[in-house]
Amino acid sequence: MMKRLVFCCLLVSVLVATATAQPTVFIVRHAERVDASADSDLSETGRARAEALAKMLKDKNITAIYATEFKRTQQTAAPLAKALGITVTTIPSKDKDALVAKLRASNSNVLVVGHGNTIPDLVKALGTEPINIGENDYDNLFEIELGEKPKLIHLHYH
Repeated sequence: MMKRLVFCCLLVSVLVATATAQPTVFIVRHAERVDASADSDLSETGRARAEALAKMLKDKNITAIYATEFKRTQQTAAPLAKALGITVTTIPSKDKDALVAKLRASNSNVLVVGHGNTIPDLVKALGTEPINIGENDYDNLFEIELGEKPKLIHLHYH
């Protein structure tokens, strides 16, 4: 009888923890690119950074990946998408509202690959404190736990 009681208590605690877990949105800027042209590819450094991102996030239970229409964001997302067997969903860089709606409706963890000039507005729209991204900053990883009061964690990766 005591074993059943302990098992039931453990089961209830696991179910409560699962039910209260909020989805997490991971947001990164595209990795370093070859040049400043409108739709350039990633540089060798950028490709290495994209691989590092995939290694860092592969165990984060990500079920969706969003990137803009540009090659640099698609190429940054590609290694993780391949590792997880996920197709990257393209969202136009100027359609922040549609992306925010998709993120808020999500019940699971997602990755968003954006741009230095779009990420601050996205982070703010998700209800967290404002952030800034420097012109040459490519190592920022913003982790936002969605919920009634979203929580932002600012990390770096290499």
